[in-house]
Amino acid sequence: MNYQNKSENYKKNNKRNEDRPRREERRTEERPAERTEESRVPEDLIIGRNAVLEVLKSGRPVDSILMAKGERSGSLTAIAAKAREMEITIKECDGRKLDAMCGGAVHQGVAAVTAVKAYAEMEDLFAAAEAKGEAPFFVLADEVEDPHNLGALIRSAEAAGAHGIIIPKRRAVGLTWTVGKASAGAVEYLPVVRVANMTATVEELKARGVWVYAADMDGEPWCQANLTGAVALVVGGENHGVGRLVKEKCDGVLSLPMCGKVNSLNASVAGGILMYEIARQRLGLKAR
Repeated sequence: MNYQNKSENYKKNNKRNEDRPRREERRTEERPAERTEESRVPEDLIIGRNAVLEVLKSGRPVDSILMAKGERSGSLTAIAAKAREMEITIKECDGRKLDAMCGGAVHQGVAAVTAVKAYAEMEDLFAAAEAKGEAPFFVLADEVEDPHNLGALIRSAEAAGAHGIIIPKRRAVGLTWTVGKASAGAVEYLPVVRVANMTATVEELKARGVWVYAADMDGEPWCQANLTGAVALVVGGENHGVGRLVKEKCDGVLSLPMCGKVNSLNASVAGGILMYEIARQRLGLKAR
């Protein structure tokens, strides 16, 4: 037997094995980095009792406070009191839902949804119209819950020359970071007001000389209404459209023709079409 050849083969194989990464090292290199607790939390959420209390004290815009149902002990009482003092909506939710929203991070029963921008007041909308020397043009988003829909409505409203958006405090999405992103930056230029009662707001607008129209299926054709003066357009939410009481208070209802098999349009799409009809009439553009 040639022991010399066997020795040389052993050395070659051993050298090849040394050049090859060990199995454990390969596993370590290929294994993706684990997500930290901070990376699992959405960017618009502040979680934990101390963190939420401090963000309320700081004056940073906060859209709403999320609290687990039944949780009111210790500092949560102070957080709830501070939120009510600042007129920030408190939303109770199931603990498991809060866990999911916080990406499984420890939230101590509370989280703050920060706003991409501070809310305006109703007078700011009228002032914006007056500053441009124009009749007021507002858009009311009635119980729009999808942040992408609200963002798209804000974007269309700003592009069509509206002076502001009005949204309800409850049963609707607020100015979250997702809304800001969906608006493509339009939220920075268009004031958004949040009100406690949309029906009362419609009555207030009418008392101040604004004609209010709801977008719904059983109204007059959108292009036959006179929309040249002070006007507000109410766009309904994804689930139920414009609320019954809000609709009853409106001066009129505008409808779009539905020629296909589906019987409704996305809220932001319908809103965009009607906003541009308002813009066309206000600009005095004639249709052929």
